Amino acid sequence: MATVIVVTSGKGGVGKTTTSASFATGLALRGYRTVVIDFDVGLRNLDLIMGCERRVVYDFINVINNEANLNQALIRDKRVENLYILPASQTRDKDALTKEGVEKILNELKQTFDYIVCDSPAGIERGALMSLYYADEALVVTNPEVSSVRDSDRILGILASRSQRAEQGDAPVKEHLVLARYAPDRAYRGDMLTIQDVLEILGIPLLGVIPESQAVLQSSNAGVPVILEEGSDAGAAYADLVDRFLGKDLPHRFIEIPKKGFLKRLFGGG
Repeated sequence: MATVIVVTSGKGGVGKTTTSASFATGLALRGYRTVVIDFDVGLRNLDLIMGCERRVVYDFINVINNEANLNQALIRDKRVENLYILPASQTRDKDALTKEGVEKILNELKQTFDYIVCDSPAGIERGALMSLYYADEALVVTNPEVSSVRDSDRILGILASRSQRAEQGDAPVKEHLVLARYAPDRAYRGDMLTIQDVLEILGIPLLGVIPESQAVLQSSNAGVPVILEEGSDAGAAYADLVDRFLGKDLPHRFIEIPKKGFLKRLFGGG
């Protein structure tokens, strides 16, 4: 049976879609049949980050409304075997998402996929609530700043009370923390929250720390999930995150201030 994973947070612009794209890509690279669904009806960014925007013909809402079947709407990734994208609609309203429609699609996807990754929109409106309702696990993405962490805490409350698992009294949604855009030197100076600060506030297990990196913006603009950018710290951090999710015990990298080499110390290099 497939596992449904929502990638969520309360605040916009924290790295949810970047995380969804790299997480789904990483799972597929490791041999799991994976589909990533864009729940951001009306805006739609996942297909841009995945580099398949010109291949969108039918979308999530078309399938819910029986205007197309799932096979017509799913886009197969050109770079990674086992990876598929179900894009959102740019022309419909979020009210087009219904519990019954989402459940029907998820049940159909569960027949052929190992993992279903739901890319949530920001906030707590309909699209976000629909994306987390049927989740088995959640990646809660936050940045190391107070408003982002506070909004993530609110999402944890919703996961605990308004998911299907909560309503039916089943085991709770399994929560994982993804701390994105972390810069250890700035945390040390007090310009942002430390990892420990965030853990103390949210109280959920840390799955990955993604360093602040220019590679994230560059890869997004190029339509390539950053996990595929060899040599980038952010890509390596996402690869570690996926391996931890799958059960590997790996230390967290990119969380200490890099030590200067002897020559840099000697000549005052940055």
